[in-house]
Amino acid sequence: MNMWAEEDSPFFVEACLQSYAEPVEGKLYTMYHGTTKERAESIKRCGFKQSPDGMLGQGVYVSRDFNKASRYPLNRPDKERRVLKLRVNVGKVKKIDCQRHPMQKTWHDHGYDTAWVPPGCGMVSSGLEEDCIWDPNRIKVMEVMKPKNESSPQMPEFGYAAYRY
Repeated sequence: MNMWAEEDSPFFVEACLQSYAEPVEGKLYTMYHGTTKERAESIKRCGFKQSPDGMLGQGVYVSRDFNKASRYPLNRPDKERRVLKLRVNVGKVKKIDCQRHPMQKTWHDHGYDTAWVPPGCGMVSSGLEEDCIWDPNRIKVMEVMKPKNESSPQMPEFGYAAYRY
């Protein structure tokens, strides 16, 4: 089955799901990933690689909140940051809404493609939404953007990203 079939339809409309709304299994969503200018070019050329570990274990960390993505990587000046606008096929989604959740780092072993942390659940200090995508092939880079703090006419109204390349 082609995981991008929805995108090939003449009726395809890009979905910008607000960060508080639970993602629907198998749908395509616009998400964001914050990284450095150099890594953004590498990701664009070669694709993402899984982070070896993190709050949700192994995977690619992204978000629907553009403002969150604009913060990453932490402790880097704005001029060195970039935000990747992505199209993500979330596949089967597991909601992880508390610390020490029984599947916090093992969700993929149970057949899930994406782990979703809802906003305001206490998992993330910022209180913002976060997603971890197991398979980098579920992610397409659509655009490289400047972060929120830099002037950018491309800045979306809502969405978000994450970290780690």
